[in-house]
Amino acid sequence: MRVLLSVYDKTGLEDFATGLVRLGHDLVASGGTAAALGAAGIPHQAVEDITEAPEMLGGRVKTLHPRIHGGILADRSKPQHLADLEAQGIAEIGLVVCNLYPFESNPSIELIDVGGPTMVRAAAKNWAHVGSVVDPADYPAVLAELQAGPLSDALRHRLAAKAFAHTAAYDAAIANWFAEPTGEEKLPDTLHFSLERAQVLRYGENPHQAGARYREAGTHSWWDDVVQHGGVALSYLNLYDADAAWRLVHLLADLGPAAAVVVKHANPCGAAVADDVAVAYDRAFECDPMSAFGGIVALSAPVSEQVAQELVKHPKADVLIAPGYDAGALELFATKRKNMRVLSAPAPTPDRWHLRQISGGWLVQEPYVFATGRGDWQVVTEAQPTEANWRDMELAWRVVAWVKSNAIVLAAGGMAVGIGGGQQNRVSPGELAVARAAGRAKGGAAASDAFFPFRDGLDAVAAAGVAAVIQPGGSVRDDEAIAAANEHGLVMVFTGERQFQH
Repeated sequence: MRVLLSVYDKTGLEDFATGLVRLGHDLVASGGTAAALGAAGIPHQAVEDITEAPEMLGGRVKTLHPRIHGGILADRSKPQHLADLEAQGIAEIGLVVCNLYPFESNPSIELIDVGGPTMVRAAAKNWAHVGSVVDPADYPAVLAELQAGPLSDALRHRLAAKAFAHTAAYDAAIANWFAEPTGEEKLPDTLHFSLERAQVLRYGENPHQAGARYREAGTHSWWDDVVQHGGVALSYLNLYDADAAWRLVHLLADLGPAAAVVVKHANPCGAAVADDVAVAYDRAFECDPMSAFGGIVALSAPVSEQVAQELVKHPKADVLIAPGYDAGALELFATKRKNMRVLSAPAPTPDRWHLRQISGGWLVQEPYVFATGRGDWQVVTEAQPTEANWRDMELAWRVVAWVKSNAIVLAAGGMAVGIGGGQQNRVSPGELAVARAAGRAKGGAAASDAFFPFRDGLDAVAAAGVAAVIQPGGSVRDDEAIAAANEHGLVMVFTGERQFQH
């Protein structure tokens, strides 16, 4: 069998090619692949020897030739195809091994591969007779089948599916690059995604639903580097909630030496910063112990055995995610929390787009980022904030960004003490937050994810005894809210940015 090799990623190439030669197959290689085989002393023919035409245009044209594509595309079941090959002196090619330039590593015209995708697609189209290998991870399986005889229909079919996915992802990356918005446009005219399954999950949102994690093809997510040290398999909601918790705890990390977050159904039900991660967790848990049961815990610092001993004093979390664990901590969890999913993870990476499916289409937006900080915020009341007020407002403001709208968060002394969210008006979340704070918000701060349209929302949070309120501002009744804040003797700060999350 004649095998054509033309690969950018040369992982495992030498061993694979050596195995093919030992099985009696003839190798044909192009460009850098031929050079690599020659350097390794592996017998082969160059593509130019087959086409009798030199590489040209700086390598842009080398495999685009009937003696290559005729050998790949000929349907062996059709006598006319075989007669055409014989008339033109073209030999059949039974295996094409090709992967493409890494376009996304440095998007440019010169990294747009033409000959490679053409060979891959040709081999995949003719999968009934030709194998198409685009992933070095498939080399062992291909060699194993060739040792026993021809490639099976099942393997060729699987390889063809993978080949078309490979070219689809490649073309999607190029199309997105060309569609990059210019001028004042922020969103492109078209978006192209090719997703590959990265992880099979225990189940979906409910046990009767299948679930899996996908990533954009050819990319690497921080989730790919997560290590599960213990507990039962992860489900759809475990990942969804852990992602929210991990992002929020990193958002809080610069407010103190250690941060802790407890999330339930993608909403924080506790958050705190402290000098010690165990203390931070204790305080985060105390925000709403009832809701924290069976929640997701995220810690900003590694977990020692001493910290683990504090954690197991509380009711079980479904998932614990942290930068790392020492051996004693993992041993304790294996004994005391056998079903808890214990995850270590690198820092989360930013997303380029946020997508949400609706009937017949998708909603697309830029990911939320904090557009302003303390230096941009405006104090609009007679009372001026102390440093303690600023710290409480900063914590409340960051936490409220992760609570489903309408949302109010009360914070005092480095911890969230009352969280109310997911309401259809702005008074109810304030009343919920005040009730959950149970008197612990006195002297602290309240954050609202959007402006107060009427003073009743401000009156609701003032009832908690807070000293400061932080909100976006921008209502036609801002003057009424400011007057109410002055009446209550509160500090009030406008951030100029809304933080809705639905």
